[in-house]
Amino acid sequence: MQTKVHRLPCAGPGDLKPLQEAIDEGRLNPTKVIAVLGKTEGNGCVNDFTRAFATTVLTRFFAQQLSLNESTVSERIAFVMSGGTEGGLCPHWLIFEVSDVPTSDETEPGLAAGIAFTKEFEPHEIGRLEQVHATSEAVRQAVYRAGITHMQDVHYVQVKCPLLTAVRCEASRQAGHGVVTTDTYESMSYSRGASALGVALALGEIDEQALSDAVICRDYELYSKCASTSAGIELMRNEVLVLGNAHGWDASLRIGHSVMADALDGEALSRALTPLGGIPAWEIAALLAKAEPSRSGYIRGRRHTMCDDSDINATRHARALVGGVLAGCTGDTALFISGGAEHQGPDGGGPLAVIVKQRGAA
Repeated sequence: MQTKVHRLPCAGPGDLKPLQEAIDEGRLNPTKVIAVLGKTEGNGCVNDFTRAFATTVLTRFFAQQLSLNESTVSERIAFVMSGGTEGGLCPHWLIFEVSDVPTSDETEPGLAAGIAFTKEFEPHEIGRLEQVHATSEAVRQAVYRAGITHMQDVHYVQVKCPLLTAVRCEASRQAGHGVVTTDTYESMSYSRGASALGVALALGEIDEQALSDAVICRDYELYSKCASTSAGIELMRNEVLVLGNAHGWDASLRIGHSVMADALDGEALSRALTPLGGIPAWEIAALLAKAEPSRSGYIRGRRHTMCDDSDINATRHARALVGGVLAGCTGDTALFISGGAEHQGPDGGGPLAVIVKQRGAA
């Protein structure tokens, strides 16, 4: 098996010219694409419709490329759009291909990828145990499809999850159900948090006995070291991409991960690379990380004001800060930095994953 990762810049959330050029030049095979991750330049909040717009144009694009209807495309490709490119972050696409080709080296593991989807959630299920358990099952399915036999070989789980709107809250009320919160921005946190706990449950990072509705977005001692969850208005289910290393996959690409202890912990990149043998033989194909302002209001003893800004959401500040730190480490701004790390790493920190490609590999 072989995974290919394409990192393509875009001029806006509807710019598919780089994808078309990659297909025309034979670098990208649309029939093998299983997931597209996008960093779009909206605000990353409830009303960030750049995510929905990008998902719509991508779905239509692949429907045309594959001669399929759009609903069929939505069941074979996970579209994960993460809004917010604050600071110097570069809007871009990350496209994952999986091909059933034999590997020349069975002794070394390579980058393995698998996707899965949950059912569509009812509004009252978002941010609650129903979402936790459905996500956990979807992660297990994606791990199985990736051919990863040990959960410790999973290094990154990307989840796209829904949020609540005023209309969805009202529909739930009329149906006789209460929702976890009527604050639509806060609902993003609950959805991300429940999804992250679902990842942690599937990977064996937490025990099911520790879970209840009451701990979601409250007990932050419970978290995943591999989860990255992003909420959006454009869907009502969770879409899951699992990445890890497994034998039987082309070893010219691999993935490693670590956890940023705080927003300044650029050394997490070195820790993620160390088990892979360091950089000399490799080049970075993609870097993915979570960003979260510390709830204490401090970073290494210095006060920060991210959580006190009434004009700009704290997650936007955090994306810019972490993006700057990691761009300084890599010399590259095309980084998949996602804000909102509830139950994803420790307070103020978050998981980081790096995909590397062997120098000279196609």
